[in-house]
Amino acid sequence: MRETTAERWARRSVLTLLTLFVLVPLYVMVSSAVKPLQDVQNAFTWWPRRPTLDAFVDMWSTVPLGRYLLNSLVVSSVAAILSVAVAIFAAFAVSRYRFRGRGLFSVTVLSTQMFPGILFLLPLFLIYVNLGNATGIQLYASRTGLIVTYLTFSLPFSIWMLVGYFDSIPRGLDEAAQVDGAGPLRTLFQVVLPAAVPGLVAVTVYAFMTAWGEVLFASVMTNEGSRTLAVGLQGYSTQFNVYWNQVMAASLVVSMPVVAGFLALQRYFVAGLTAGAVK
Repeated sequence: MRETTAERWARRSVLTLLTLFVLVPLYVMVSSAVKPLQDVQNAFTWWPRRPTLDAFVDMWSTVPLGRYLLNSLVVSSVAAILSVAVAIFAAFAVSRYRFRGRGLFSVTVLSTQMFPGILFLLPLFLIYVNLGNATGIQLYASRTGLIVTYLTFSLPFSIWMLVGYFDSIPRGLDEAAQVDGAGPLRTLFQVVLPAAVPGLVAVTVYAFMTAWGEVLFASVMTNEGSRTLAVGLQGYSTQFNVYWNQVMAASLVVSMPVVAGFLALQRYFVAGLTAGAVK
């Protein structure tokens, strides 16, 4: 069907509005980051009258932003890697083998996503504190405890997502590998995983972003030494002032690595999200 003139203008209008909806907040962030604090607190102006880069320098000393950034990178990366590593074996077993309780396992894994995270906050807090008192293993207020916490949320969805992707890979590849003498692990690593790269990237990005932007558990399960960016940025708000220009500058700086990585993996991410949708 050919697009009419009215439909073309309607499409252009909607796309223009959506573009402005995305770009205007980004412009406000950039313009506020290059303004002195007094100008940000005064009446809003679209163009900085006295542009300066002081906020990009001061933001590192106002709060320990470098430590928060390192904590977020370590926690998010390790949680994503562990989530994908465990999900690969679980999803491969569910996708390729028929065993008693397979359906119940799949339903249970998916049903865990229906519960709000705040329901697990108090139980996990008590488990970590009591485990530390009984065994000396300190999970509370540590990176390790935060990684374990994030695994409880990202792992079920990662398994469910990889099961759908593995199901879309022809089983004939497995059978051909078995004819050549390959066992289950060799089939997984040499046949299935190379064909599942888009799905693996999608799951990894999801697990990383889930940990990167999480606030609730990071605000309760961390202290000053293990605090992540999602909570650490609140340090720019003090009892007497809010350093809005430094908040904007820090938000821009810490988002650049994530945005760059997402753009580099975008084609794999989109392919992984749509995998298994059509049989």
